[in-house]
Parts: sequence; C-alpha cells; structure tokens
Amino acid sequence: MPELPEVEVSRLGITPHLLGQVVEKVNIHNANMRWPVPDEVYQLQGLAVNSIERRAKYLLLGCERGSVILHLGMSGNLRVVAATEPLKKHDHIEFILASGKALRLNDTRRFGACLWQQPGECHTLLSKLGPEPLTDEFTAQRVYEQSRNKKVPVKQFIMDNAVVVGVGNIYANEALFKAGIHPKREAGKVSLKRYQALVPIIKETLAAAIVQGGTTLKDFAQSDGKPGYFAQQLLVYGRKGEPCLHCEEPLKEIRLGQRSTVYCSQCQK
Repeated sequence: MPELPEVEVSRLGITPHLLGQVVEKVNIHNANMRWPVPDEVYQLQGLAVNSIERRAKYLLLGCERGSVILHLGMSGNLRVVAATEPLKKHDHIEFILASGKALRLNDTRRFGACLWQQPGECHTLLSKLGPEPLTDEFTAQRVYEQSRNKKVPVKQFIMDNAVVVGVGNIYANEALFKAGIHPKREAGKVSLKRYQALVPIIKETLAAAIVQGGTTLKDFAQSDGKPGYFAQQLLVYGRKGEPCLHCEEPLKEIRLGQRSTVYCSQCQK
C-alpha cells in the first residue's frame, strides 16, 4: 500500500505537469471504485488546476469550483502520459490536459477513490484527521496528552489518523525501532521523555523517505509514466529472523492490528 512518502512523491511528480493546466476532458472509465465516483468530478472539465495538495494519503486537485480528491488505495498509482497513449488495463479515470498529456489513475484492486469536495467545505473523510506529521502541530506533548489512559499498543496508537496522519505500517515499525520502544507497550505507559524521542524520529524517518523518493522524480513521466518509488533502507520491516543491525539478535515478528510488526526484543523495551 502506498504510504505518505509515496503519495507526497506522487504529488511532487504530477505538479509540474498539472498545475495551471486546463483539464479539457474528464473520462471515468470505471466508476466502481471504493466509493462510486460522483458526477461532480466532471466539474473539473474546462477549468485550470490551481492547486495540488496532499492531506494524509489523499491528493486534492483544486479548481475554482472545488477539488477532486484522489486516494491510491492499496494498489493504485498515478501516471502522466501522452493523451494519445492507449489505455492500460485498470486505467479507471483520466484527466485530459490542454498540454496533450493525461493524468491517469490505475488501480488493479479498485480500493482507491476519486471524490469531490465543494469549495469552502471539508469532506467527511478529511474532517477528523489529526495533524500532518511534518508540521509543528505534531508535537510530543500533544501525543503524550492524547495517549494518557490508552491501553492500545503504541504502534497502533501512532498509526491512528486521529493522532497523526500518514504514519503507516512501514514507518511505524522503523520509528519505534529507532526510538527503542517495544511496539506492544501500551501507549498510555509511554513516558513524555520517550515520546519526545519518538516524535522527532517519526518526522525524520518520513522526511528522509520523501527526500529519497524525490530523487526519482526525473523518471516520473518517462516510458511507463510511473514515479520511481524508491528502494528503502529498512532497519526492521520485512527482516523477520535476520540479525538486528544494532545488537545482532534475530528480529522477531508479531501481528498487531492485523499488520506485520517486526522488532528487536533486546533493543526495544
């Protein structure tokens, strides 16, 4: 599943091709996504894209009549291609630009979304989201206060979009390892001092992933039109049974919230 850095890299990748461009036509080839694609999306036709923003894992293409909200789901990706290029299987939605290019949403499993937000309104999917992780709103003090009396494991707590958006499974694994915090520890039993260590690590981990992904943007609109999602240097995620890079103890794997959770029993307490 694309996580926040991948979505941010997609935003950075499509921005030079879309921002300020007039959308000549909207083609909805399959409206049966996670939620039915509303007809309001056609309102983008004939208008210029005046903003391209990201909120959590949602991308918002803004125009004077409102915003198209895009979500990549579990298997989706965005491609910028020549409008004359034949459609690929699972190209469900496309925005034909005056430049002769097209932005296409391809989604094999159709868990992604294409929705509409009216001007001045906040879509229900966005209304209860917590702060962005790379902003000053996301602080250790805030997280500490929200965690009091919470018995949920800290890994699931920091993956809660009401606490902070965009800390997906990969980055929760990595950040907790770097902070030396056991993923099963109750969120309410993590001290302020440890949150003061964890929050900057979350910020650094996500920021580094975005920077690393940003180095692939030159490939965004080349042969297959896809962004070159980066090969990540992961310390624990996907390394079950391999030696810890700090102490060489074999890494363990458990399931938390139906997600794979890899950790070091020696380094994380």
